[in-house]
Amino acid sequence: MVSFITGNRSNFRRDSASEVNGWKNASASGFGQNSLILPKSPLFGTDGIRGKVGELLSAPLALQVGFWTGIVLRSRAQNIGPVILGQDSRNSSDMLAMALSAGLTAAGLQVWYLGLCPTPCVAYLSSITDAVGGVMISASHNPPEDNGIKIFGADGIKLSKALQQEIEAGLRGQASPAVSVSNCGRHYSRPELISEYAQILKQPLHGNVNLQGMKVVLDLAWGAAVGLAPSVFEELGAEVICLHNSADGDRINVGCGSTHLGILQAAVKENNADLGFAFDGDADRVLAVDNTGREINGDYILYLWGNSLQQRQELPDNLIVSTVMANLGFERAWKQIGGQFTRTAVGDQHVQAEMLRSGGMLGGEQSGHILCRHYGITGDGLLTALHIAALVHQADVPLSEMVSQSFVTYPQLLQNVRVEDREKRVGWKECQPVQQAISHAQAAMGDSGRVLVRASGTEPLIRVMVEAESAELANHWTKELVNVVQQNLAA
Repeated sequence: MVSFITGNRSNFRRDSASEVNGWKNASASGFGQNSLILPKSPLFGTDGIRGKVGELLSAPLALQVGFWTGIVLRSRAQNIGPVILGQDSRNSSDMLAMALSAGLTAAGLQVWYLGLCPTPCVAYLSSITDAVGGVMISASHNPPEDNGIKIFGADGIKLSKALQQEIEAGLRGQASPAVSVSNCGRHYSRPELISEYAQILKQPLHGNVNLQGMKVVLDLAWGAAVGLAPSVFEELGAEVICLHNSADGDRINVGCGSTHLGILQAAVKENNADLGFAFDGDADRVLAVDNTGREINGDYILYLWGNSLQQRQELPDNLIVSTVMANLGFERAWKQIGGQFTRTAVGDQHVQAEMLRSGGMLGGEQSGHILCRHYGITGDGLLTALHIAALVHQADVPLSEMVSQSFVTYPQLLQNVRVEDREKRVGWKECQPVQQAISHAQAAMGDSGRVLVRASGTEPLIRVMVEAESAELANHWTKELVNVVQQNLAA
C-alpha cells in the first residue's frame, strides 16, 4: 500500500543514514571505477541521455547511470525513499530497466518498478510519494532502435544541468572521492501505482464536464499510452476509436503517432469524429487533428487553452511561455488580445524552468509538449488531450471553427539534416561557413523572416528552420542553408 504525502516525506522504511553520507563520501565499491568508452561531448541532451541501443546505450552504461543517479539523488534527499522506475514499449527497455535497477539498488535505494507507463506518470508519482526521484526509459518520438534515460527529482521535475553534470562526472571517473554503500536496496514491482496517476488525470474534469456524445480517435503509437488513454476517455463518456493500440517495441512511432499524422487524419474524417489525438512513444506530448482532418500543433493548443484560462482569470499576467520554434503568427495574435509571450531554448525543461522563474502557469512547445501547472508538473500528452477535448465539448462548436477564429500561421519550413558525427553535430556553431550562411540569410530577409539552426538534443540531426512572410522566401532560404549544412557537416 503506497503512502502519500500528508505534510512530510517520512512514511517509508528508511535505510540507515550511515549507509551513504552524501556525494562526498565515496569509494564506489567497484562502481565508478569503470572502463566505459564515452563520447567527449556531454551525454545529457535536451531530454536526458538518448541514442542508439548497442552503440551509445548499453547495459553497462545503464548500470553505471543507475548507480550514479542513485548516489546523486540520495545526496540531495533529507529522507531516503525509493526511486520510481518506468519504461515505454521498446524491445530494449526491459534490458535497460534491469540494468538501471541493478545500479540503483547498488546505490542502496529501493526501486519501485511500474513497467509500461507514460513518462508523466513517473514524474507525478515521484512528486507525491516519498521517492527521492524517478527514472523513465524511453526515447520519446524516436524510432524503435533508439532509447533513452530521463531522470526526475523528488519534485517530479527533470534534473537540473548541475545534477546531470554530477552524474556524468561519476560516469567519467571524475567524482570527488569516496562513495561507499554498505547495504544494497531492493527491487519491487508496483504497477498498481499507475492507477493513482490515472485518477489525477480525470480529477479536474469530474463533476465539471464530461465528454458524453464526443467521438474521439486516439493514435497511441504502439507506445506507453496504450493501457491508459482509451480507458480515461471512455470513463469520461467519449466514444473512442483507437489506432496502434497495443504495446509493440518493433513498431513504436513507426509511421504513426505525433510525428506521422496521416493515418489519424484519415481516420478522423472516415469516422466523422469530433477530433483526434496523436501521442508519441512515451505520451509526454500530443498533437491534435480537428474534425476536418487538419493538424493542430502545440501553438494552437497553447492559444486555445490559454484563451480559456485568460477568460476565467486563471492565467497570471496572461503569460504563455514557449520556445524559439513558436510561430510568429501565434505570438503576435496572443499579444493582440492582451497576452504576454516569452520564448526559451527548445526543450520542455527550458520552458518549465522559465515558468517556475516567472510564475507562468501555461507553456509548451509547438511539437506538443504542453505544461499547465494548474493540473500537472511536467509535459503530459494525455492530460493535455483531455483538457482540449473538454474545451471543445464546452464550447459546443467544432474544433476547426475554434482554430479558424484564433490566428493564421506564418509560413514556417523545417528541414532536418542527418549528421552522424556526434562531435561535428555538438560543435556545429564553430563551423564558419554555416555561421556565415545564417548571417547572410537573416540579413537578406530583415524583419520579414527569421532563421533558426540548431542541433537536435534527441536525434543525430541538425534542424534548419526558416520562417517568413511568404512561402517562397522560406523555401528559398531553407534550401540555401540546408545545402551549406550538408556540405560542411554531413559530408
